[in-house]
Amino acid sequence: MEYEHVAALRKVHPAWKLLRADNAALILCFLGEVFADGNRGSVPAPELEAALDEFLYQINDPQNPDYPKSAKDYLADWADGSAGFLRRFYPLEDEVLHYEVTPAFEKAYSWVRSLGKREFVGTQSRLETVVEMLRSIVRGTETSPEKRLEDLKAQREAINAQIAAVEAGELEFMDETKIRELYQQIGITARELLSDFRQVEENFREQYRTNREHIVSSVGKSQKEVLDDLVRSRSEINQTDEGKSFGAFWKFSLSASSQEELRDLLAKVSALSAVDTDRRLLAIPNDWAEAADRTQRAVRKMSEQLRRFLDDWLRFKNRRVLDLANSITANALKMRDNPPEIGMYIDIPGIAISLPFERPLYQKPAQTSVDSQGITEGELPDDEALFNQMFVDQMRLLDNLRQVIPPRASAELEDILEVYPIEQGVEEVLGYMTLDDDALEIEIEAEETRIQVKTNEGDLKTLKMPKVKVTRK
Repeated sequence: MEYEHVAALRKVHPAWKLLRADNAALILCFLGEVFADGNRGSVPAPELEAALDEFLYQINDPQNPDYPKSAKDYLADWADGSAGFLRRFYPLEDEVLHYEVTPAFEKAYSWVRSLGKREFVGTQSRLETVVEMLRSIVRGTETSPEKRLEDLKAQREAINAQIAAVEAGELEFMDETKIRELYQQIGITARELLSDFRQVEENFREQYRTNREHIVSSVGKSQKEVLDDLVRSRSEINQTDEGKSFGAFWKFSLSASSQEELRDLLAKVSALSAVDTDRRLLAIPNDWAEAADRTQRAVRKMSEQLRRFLDDWLRFKNRRVLDLANSITANALKMRDNPPEIGMYIDIPGIAISLPFERPLYQKPAQTSVDSQGITEGELPDDEALFNQMFVDQMRLLDNLRQVIPPRASAELEDILEVYPIEQGVEEVLGYMTLDDDALEIEIEAEETRIQVKTNEGDLKTLKMPKVKVTRK
């Protein structure tokens, strides 16, 4: 980290400001209990004020209170733009003020919570998790079919060995230390995922603000161009890594079978004697589903607000055009009885004049005589070339590429031809180079290469050609 960057964060980042605040303990304990531990999205202002007033009554000394302000004043201070711990807003079609915590508060609360001493610090499970993640990435990006088959066969042999051991009555159980370590890691990951939803929602909200600014600043653009930009922007959000990840999680939360499996697994693990059951972890599927639904509702409401804002903007633009048309009509009516004497002049470089007598007179077309006598039979042309045309099946070529290249990977054409040799000569090579498919990208490089090609006559010849790189999207 650079010194200037850390110094700037200390001054402007809301999470750092919270930790430096005099009433940081009050903010973290109260807001953490209501929002983070309670998994609440937005809370109406009257309800939050009543809860804070009760909390202050419990911790304050009546003779010498540490927090003398009212609950309403504290909430206003925490939601002030210079603080940034709370966000206050009026929900769509609701006249009651609401509060919700910001991602900066979630970061500060998670950090303070991590300062507490844990029963033990497990390292084995996290190391195994890192290794398994690296292994998954390598397996998913391997472009060699031989290495993939080798890896799959190794996995199959390991599974067969486990099956044989179970059939022989040799059961290997996980020790209690590793069970507690994994259970602890599950709890930490589950709580971090809950706090991450607020950051995802904040990122979507930032994109909403950017779209509104784009509409306001779109001077000189037509309505069609503005709409195209907004639709493209929404599509880009869905195609980002964050949008794809949230979409996959949303599908998981909508799957009844996946939810049922998750609850069943949590129940079985919590029933183990080696585990000190965390009751909140049993309800984590509901908390995840509620947090994801809250984020989805927020995105839907932002889309509705953006649509209304766009409708108002278009209505204003149309009204301005109508006002201009009415102004022109009013001026024309005023000048109808007293038109201007000068009239209107148009600068034209020249007028094209075509006189009738300049056209040529009609001429009778000349007749062509045809001698149909003495016609002799000629030789028929050689039509063998018509029947020797070669057809290259591009669908077969596309299937070959899909079999060799995994998604989001690339390979050289000469490597592909080693797996699927040329069967139709140079025409098949040209067929690979001219494939037109949205899921593929054919890149012809400046470097040259040589490949062996069998011609239609069966002769083996060397083809000198530029290197071709095929990328699958």
